[in-house]
Amino acid sequence: MHYIVEKAKSTTGKAEGPYRCVENFDNLAREDFEGKDTLDKLFEHAVQRFGNTDCLGTRELLNEENETQPSGKIFKKLILGEYRWLSYDEVDQIISHLGSGLAALGQQPKSTIAIFCETRAEWMITAQACFRRNFPLVTLYATLGEEAVAYGLNECGATHLITSTELLETKLKVGVIRGNHVIYVDNKSIRRTGYPEGIQIHSMQAVQELGAKPDNLSIAVQRPQPTDLAVVMYTSGSTGQPKGVMIIHSNLIAGMTGQCERIPGLGPKDTYIGYLPLAHVLEMTAEISCMTYGCRIGYSSPQTLSDQSTKIKKGSKGDCSVLGPTLMAAVPEIMDRIYKNVMNKVQEMSYVQRTLFKLGYNYKLEQIKMGYDAPLCNLLLFKKVKAQLGGNIRMMLSGGAPLSSATQRFMNICFCCPVGQGYGLTETCGAGTITEVADYSTGRVGAPLICCEVKLRDWVEGGYTSQDQPHPRGEIMIGGPNVTMGYYKSEHLNNDFWVDEQGQRWFCTGDVGEIHPDGCLQIVDRKKDLVKLQAGEYVSLGKVESALKNCPLIENICAYANSDQNYVISFVVPNQKQLTILANKNGISVAWEEICNHPAMEKEVLKAIKEVATSIKLQRFEIPVKVRLSPEPWTPETGLVTDAFKLKRKELKNHFQTDIERMYGGK
Repeated sequence: MHYIVEKAKSTTGKAEGPYRCVENFDNLAREDFEGKDTLDKLFEHAVQRFGNTDCLGTRELLNEENETQPSGKIFKKLILGEYRWLSYDEVDQIISHLGSGLAALGQQPKSTIAIFCETRAEWMITAQACFRRNFPLVTLYATLGEEAVAYGLNECGATHLITSTELLETKLKVGVIRGNHVIYVDNKSIRRTGYPEGIQIHSMQAVQELGAKPDNLSIAVQRPQPTDLAVVMYTSGSTGQPKGVMIIHSNLIAGMTGQCERIPGLGPKDTYIGYLPLAHVLEMTAEISCMTYGCRIGYSSPQTLSDQSTKIKKGSKGDCSVLGPTLMAAVPEIMDRIYKNVMNKVQEMSYVQRTLFKLGYNYKLEQIKMGYDAPLCNLLLFKKVKAQLGGNIRMMLSGGAPLSSATQRFMNICFCCPVGQGYGLTETCGAGTITEVADYSTGRVGAPLICCEVKLRDWVEGGYTSQDQPHPRGEIMIGGPNVTMGYYKSEHLNNDFWVDEQGQRWFCTGDVGEIHPDGCLQIVDRKKDLVKLQAGEYVSLGKVESALKNCPLIENICAYANSDQNYVISFVVPNQKQLTILANKNGISVAWEEICNHPAMEKEVLKAIKEVATSIKLQRFEIPVKVRLSPEPWTPETGLVTDAFKLKRKELKNHFQTDIERMYGGK
């Protein structure tokens, strides 16, 4: 009999839970450091402990060059120098001056202030200045479209907006800006004309200088209470208008207490690389946690992350190589990309090299399953792969969407580090569950964190109940001090939040989960992704997509089904390299767009889909029968996916409407 180590168990003894992790079974954790119950106290505590050590780092921009591509397109390439660091003491002083300057410009405590900016040191400095002075910070993704930004700014009514020159000149058109003051964070020169009357434009530097004046610095600072609003975080939402999630100080303190408990040894020896959107709860809480524990943060972007990244000039170093981070967060989309790149390189190796790689890979996989490592394989085979991310990564955190088992295994083996898979939502401060470092099983998201509990609610229509065998299943509900206060100015949307008899807040996630015997959670479905076909069978679009992403011809896929039809169809972004090779084999040597429109290539992709689907035992009715190949990749800029690369089904449906009609025989 295989002995099961319980990581979480039901507090009621019932199959539906609620489940709590065994370490904090009797009461949920609310704070990490006693008495540090607001975000400003947390940072001050860090300044006292780590004053003169490195806190935030940014690479110097030495030069920009335009490089013309074979297609005639011009790409901007950057030549970057070393990281330049600000210590905790220096950051503390900047925060003090910036907060004082914002107050001098009329920003009031408990009045919202908006930030619409890329991930960079100034973002975090602004956030900390706002936490200290009780200015609730409204965050908007840098890739939100103009309409969504205008909607968010209008709804929150902020009078002060912090942004970058690039976003100010591209996204913040005349009609978008509300309020009186716009502050841009970079030291670039900027057009100051053409803005609506009454709007004043300031550089962040100027606001700090204003704040440093003795008259302004001497004014008393009004500090926040644990129940005060800290952040209104607009989620890009895979459906409809963005919603602002209201997060109070105590929500974030509790959520981060839970997250930090699953990152062993977090401290001043660590370096974190920050490149995901800070307007995303996963990145914001990860960075605040790092600052709390004295771990330095080096800033980056998806376009400069590695030596191969699009904005890095050939022959110069990407951010990971220069920084050598020990901790990194990644959304599955980015890990899938790394996985595919490495696997394509393996395919190009000689037969002997390829065989050696596969042998080493499989040997290490067996060792890991038994709880061992394979130092020789690491040295001979995986050192080069590991070097892509700087060579020092000791733990990766994955969140935002489910990570495929193949990719998770690959990261464990080739990067020689555990991947902590987390599950949480903006509505729960990004906290829910995270796998333990030693848990090498795949496809699961771990046990509830010490700050919250997880309960399953039967969803009969979808066929999920707590009586299911072998494990209870149902809609996931998360309860605890990390559950946020609902949606900003949108009471009518708050049906998913509720409070139990003990006064504890809960959130219904809309995701369907399964609890394993050791108390760990697995995400099996999403309520919104379930479609009932004409004959009554239920198809989980998300399940079909994650299964078919393993197909080498597929870069991204969206499955689609109409309830009045009896089959599934799909839109696919093909892997350009693989599909072009296949087209040439079939004697089709035309431009990429024409390859994607070629009926013969559609047939080839459908054939590949069928092979993969059969090998992973998808039901016959789940396999897409028709496909539309999309020559353009789906990026947040296209509006077809969110910032975490989740599909926006409504937008994709509108985008491919004519194809849907054609594939369902309307035309």
